[in-house]
Amino acid sequence: MGFGIFIFGLAVFFAAHVFVTFRGARGNAIATLGLNGYRVLFALVSIAGLALIVWGFAHYRAQAPQIWSPPAFMRHITIGLMLFAAIFFTAAFIPSRIKTKLKHPMLASVKTWALAHLLANGDLASILLFGSFLAWGVYARIAAKRRGDLGAVAAPVGWTNDIIVVVVGIVIYLALGYAFHPMVVGVPVFGR
Repeated sequence: MGFGIFIFGLAVFFAAHVFVTFRGARGNAIATLGLNGYRVLFALVSIAGLALIVWGFAHYRAQAPQIWSPPAFMRHITIGLMLFAAIFFTAAFIPSRIKTKLKHPMLASVKTWALAHLLANGDLASILLFGSFLAWGVYARIAAKRRGDLGAVAAPVGWTNDIIVVVVGIVIYLALGYAFHPMVVGVPVFGR
């Protein structure tokens, strides 16, 4: 049962996110529902998909077959990549040179997060979860480039915002590693 719910959650979540890349259909939906109505519907579908993913993954992972056994050093690579993922995530919300360089920092963050976790997890549930997020991130970036979405194009003057992005990214990284991951996921990141 967990597997079916997990796969259904992935389908719901990614259907909503792939729909966004079809700008004509998205424009029609906004015209019909209004911008706020569209945003509310998109948020509700995304949250429902995410909830199904989390519930299904939690139930399926314990029984998922092990496809490969990652070497122990992959864990260290994952921890290092996650620092970049947290900084990229932060850059999505703060104008900076980092944001301008990445163009689409949220997509860079998702792809880095997914790749990092693929390297350290060899069970089928993890491969499906992180592999699908990585594939979606690559697809979404290609779709953005094809439609001419340049992302962030103007960097602010000075380096203050870049320093803020890095510092806040480090704080998020440490909070994820020391609090969120051990408590919510049940897997300690540091000190094991």
